[in-house]
Amino acid sequence: MRLFVSEGAPGCLPVLAAAGRARGRAELLINCVVPFLTRPKVPVLQLDSGNYLFSTSAICRYFFLLSGWEQDDLTNQWLEWEATELQPALSAALYYLVVQGKKGEDVLGSVRRALTYIDHSLSRQNCPFLAGETESLADIVLWGALYPLLQDPAYLPEELSALHSWFQTLSTQEPCQRAAETVLKQQGVLALRPYLQKQPQPSSPEGRAVTNEPEEEELATLSEEEIAMAVTAWENGLESLPPLRPQQNPVLPVTGERNVLITSALPYVNNVPHLGNIIGCVLSADVFARYSRLRQWNTLYLCGTDEYGTATETKAMEEGLTPQEICDKYHIIHADIYRWFNISFDTFGRTTTPQQTKITQDIFQRLLTRGFVLQDTVEQLRCERCARFLADRFVEGVCPFCGYEEARGDQCDKCGKLINAVELKKPQCKVCRSCPVVQSTHHLFLDLPKLEKRLEEWLGRTLPGSDWTPNARFITRSWLRDGLKPRCITRDLKWGTPVPLEGFEDKVFYVWFDATIGYLSITANYTDQWERWWKNPEQVDLYQFMAKDNVPFHGIVFPCSALGAEDNYTLVSHLIATEYLNYEDGKFSKSRGVGVFGDMAQDTGIPADIWRFYLLYIRPEGQDSAFSWTDLLLKNNSELLNNLGNFINRAGMFVSKFFGGYVPEMVLTPDDQRLLAHVTLELQRYHQLLEKVRIRDALRSILTISRHGNQYIQVNEPWKRIKGSEADRQRAGTVTGLAVNIAALLSVMLQPYMPTVSATIQAQLQLPPPACSILLTNFLCTLPAGHQIGTVSPLFQKLENDQIESLRQRFGGGQLEETFDLKAKTSPKPAVIETVTTAGPQQIQALMDEVTKQGNIVRELKAQKADKNQVAAEVAKLLDLKKQLAVAEGKPPEAPKGKKKK
Repeated sequence: MRLFVSEGAPGCLPVLAAAGRARGRAELLINCVVPFLTRPKVPVLQLDSGNYLFSTSAICRYFFLLSGWEQDDLTNQWLEWEATELQPALSAALYYLVVQGKKGEDVLGSVRRALTYIDHSLSRQNCPFLAGETESLADIVLWGALYPLLQDPAYLPEELSALHSWFQTLSTQEPCQRAAETVLKQQGVLALRPYLQKQPQPSSPEGRAVTNEPEEEELATLSEEEIAMAVTAWENGLESLPPLRPQQNPVLPVTGERNVLITSALPYVNNVPHLGNIIGCVLSADVFARYSRLRQWNTLYLCGTDEYGTATETKAMEEGLTPQEICDKYHIIHADIYRWFNISFDTFGRTTTPQQTKITQDIFQRLLTRGFVLQDTVEQLRCERCARFLADRFVEGVCPFCGYEEARGDQCDKCGKLINAVELKKPQCKVCRSCPVVQSTHHLFLDLPKLEKRLEEWLGRTLPGSDWTPNARFITRSWLRDGLKPRCITRDLKWGTPVPLEGFEDKVFYVWFDATIGYLSITANYTDQWERWWKNPEQVDLYQFMAKDNVPFHGIVFPCSALGAEDNYTLVSHLIATEYLNYEDGKFSKSRGVGVFGDMAQDTGIPADIWRFYLLYIRPEGQDSAFSWTDLLLKNNSELLNNLGNFINRAGMFVSKFFGGYVPEMVLTPDDQRLLAHVTLELQRYHQLLEKVRIRDALRSILTISRHGNQYIQVNEPWKRIKGSEADRQRAGTVTGLAVNIAALLSVMLQPYMPTVSATIQAQLQLPPPACSILLTNFLCTLPAGHQIGTVSPLFQKLENDQIESLRQRFGGGQLEETFDLKAKTSPKPAVIETVTTAGPQQIQALMDEVTKQGNIVRELKAQKADKNQVAAEVAKLLDLKKQLAVAEGKPPEAPKGKKKK
């Protein structure tokens, strides 16, 4: 083998380090060029067979395989991220630093987001390396990419401690040190200058400013074959479209077709979903479901409300209703919200059904008879005042892991770790606020250690080649790395699925055990042939959408239950998890009136499709993101109004104004044919991204095509040519016809993201029905010459600063009073207590004094216009004291305004 490298070529760093690990199995030749190449291209590895490897990652992978390294899917995910996310940002940063001489934040700003992501990933999995406890291919490839920049401490932020430790560990290894010396020759990053000066200036990772003016934009280099294929597909037009799939009701798997089953994480019925909940599961899944239908895949999309468990009992106590009444009330609220957001469920069900009981108990019985259920005595918190054992969500306290003071008895909202309630420090009963005591009680456990091998084997078959998101892989692997432990599956509640076992008649199944079974029961209520979806892993491709906190139950708990039941259940093929969406500088909180909740969005005057667009534009993929009113205004006014809306409106108006509403003849020039090919490439990128469920990035492809269209119109100026010679008028017709066909294509690409806007465009253009329902990978002429369009009108309205500022003020806490009574989020301190004991006069007087004292503190803070968070904290204390006083006096306390829980 011969390895060709060059001084000053950054791609040579990781391959030299990888070669060093392979202990000299390749002959190193410095400053050599592969003979048959027309220009220097390194690194290159010539194999003994005479074949060549040109990719840095491929060469590094080869050396690692020589060293006995076993491939793993997590490493592949890192390599994909390095190529698609890190390299564009890093190339820009190095170019700014070395070629343009920029410094500081001008350089670091390009790559800071990527560095933060690496640091966050290392911290979250608590491992020294990217893929686990030992160094992997991913570590060497990312280290080699980052070394030229990070070897200068000025560009390795101190606050990124995990990244700092990882980078120093690798940089001190001998193979890495030798690689750095060979490539950089003790010149540091300046050694890259000759190489970087030959490269085109990279575009900013943040993207160009949006404009409709002609601009120099680097487009992909096209081959004559690509252009010819694009022209042929265009000319075939509507004849290329396959027949529409016949509609089924109910939708059932079809042999020989791609059968796609899509689920959204079942939202708790006890609350009103906020924007983060909506983007985290239902909206993301809706985009993919709509895309699947456009691809003519046989698609079933289902969701429903998760109605059993502690949270429902808590809400029922708070509102003075029965659990069933709470479920009925909030199920309607959820359904109405999703209907307004245009979520295209095939069925939206609920878990409080006989089918849920039947299927859950069947899975349990199968697990029990196969020896996967344990009985054990556990220590549990019992509230003496309420005279009952406290389920997890009836207790809160200080997290034993991170010290968060309002951790639930099942999970900490801050650090995300699962908790046994007895581990909480300073626990409190959320009903009466008294301190519970620890007592013994009997419970059933799922024997996860006994199922661990089956789970590992299933993951080994499933993960390679799948589209599990990186965070889903991280979380699942971290559970396995720590070793699975028996997990309790019963709770001391009344509202839940009954446990069909003698001695456990007073208990129900833990919602985490049976909530995921809700997907099956909802399907069973949709069709009595539900098993054709859920016991058919050979023919069904299952996509499950959720926020990252739901990953353990979909990636560990339910797969273990299904594997142990041994009933050929369909398991998740692609687990799609988002990070969290925050609100401005903080978190959504219904109780504090902070943030936009689903029932409020429709009262803003902003159409549902604008909400959909913006939430999908900032979808938290890879790391948390934040909703911003200012950014919403900018994206609406620039991307939608000035870019997309402007192009589609102009294209349609030119047809109406200059050609009487009929699409003109089109005589394509070579430039037009190249535009066809560029649009086709971007369309194919859109497909590639959505097939990988990279929803946010695929949306950029729509906007990119629109920008191409705007530039095309601006450069060719049909409004001028229409007044010129016959040739000019013909050119105006070609430009207008091609532009309106691009608009038609965009209307179909938009359908998964903005269905109402999509339908509006299609109605204005009178797009033939087959073209509205199918999206191929080629750009077709769907509006041929002579096609008559309808009336064209603007698609979007400008958002004004004063309008947005008013909404910012309203949803920064101002809407609390107007919405709290009707649809408040679950309070952590339920107020209605069924049985109370009146305290003595001395205790009552002491509490009255405390209420008066705390009331004075609140009034003083408000008078001083103190920080909102400080005021809110003191108000919470005052409300808590008032509730304690009400309990002491034997009265029902007034409705609470406690802090919202996720």
